[in-house]
Amino acid sequence: MNLPLILVLLLAAYLIGSIPTALWVGRRFFGLDIREHGSGNAGATNTFRVLGKKPGSVVMAIDILKGWAATMMATVMLHQGAIEPGQLLYFQLACGVLAVLGHIYPVFAQFRGGKGVATVLGMMLAIAPATVGVCILVFLVVLVLFRYVSLASMSAGVAFALLQLLPAFRPQNPLLLYFGFVLAALLIYTHRANIGRLRAGNESRVPMFGRK
Repeated sequence: MNLPLILVLLLAAYLIGSIPTALWVGRRFFGLDIREHGSGNAGATNTFRVLGKKPGSVVMAIDILKGWAATMMATVMLHQGAIEPGQLLYFQLACGVLAVLGHIYPVFAQFRGGKGVATVLGMMLAIAPATVGVCILVFLVVLVLFRYVSLASMSAGVAFALLQLLPAFRPQNPLLLYFGFVLAALLIYTHRANIGRLRAGNESRVPMFGRK
């Protein structure tokens, strides 16, 4: 095990996750701090809500890429001989979680970021692409039908956990199955304020077909 290389790549995973996409897009193209508007989160959901579908789509795509790229640091470790093949999933999860933490607590933005949903999506896309592909469909269907990014995110997270119970999507390593349920629970927990607004009927919808 090459510990120095592992530590460098784990740090790289966190730094990739720390790229404050929503904050930079808001400041560069709209002259505002996205954290001072809407829900106050520097993520794709709030970007959709405040700036519209085009900036929101850009932020979401980059945040997904952040999670995917950070998780792929584990593959670099494997190819460089720093870890054994049987350790790959563990380091994929470690790199992905660090990227999500970077998104939530970004060193480049005073540790004030977003909720990490898109980054989680990118992370899981690198680990279980077939399962995530179905979850993306769930996300899009819920988003188009109801126009709530929060509801679509939670639905996709729950779908990921439940799909892994099916033989076609069951992972070889049960750790991923357990992680899926933990992930779904965390998504629901971090969206507890959104759940309250959904129940009260005052959750903001994203402008799917508006001019923004």
